[in-house]
Amino acid sequence: MKEHEDDNKVRLDKWLWAARFFKTRAQAKEAIEGGKVHCRGERCKPGKEPKVGDELQIRIGFDERTVLVQALSAVRCGAPQAQLLYSETADSIARRESAAAQRKAGSIGVETDGRPSKKQRRQLFQFRGDRGL
Repeated sequence: MKEHEDDNKVRLDKWLWAARFFKTRAQAKEAIEGGKVHCRGERCKPGKEPKVGDELQIRIGFDERTVLVQALSAVRCGAPQAQLLYSETADSIARRESAAAQRKAGSIGVETDGRPSKKQRRQLFQFRGDRGL
């Protein structure tokens, strides 16, 4: 009976770790405190107890995911089981894919020849008005 009660109440940082959004609970806690995780559109605390059906917005790096909580778990398990804890919205998937495509397209056009030469560095310093300390 005690184990069943614990499954209904799980901390948000522990759930994010169990669902494999973050590698450690400390990283999950840091992200929540930094405002990168919102529950039902509002900032929350690491001790918040998510409920089945809650909508979470999670920002990890460049990606922002909107997921619906499908199940609760305080135990970290394999990736296939962890994916059963949530479902990502179709809108979120489309936004992530379009953002990734834009990032990829933007980086393809940028080509550098490596480090600037001494002459190019002097020109940069002259342009910026500093001495190049």
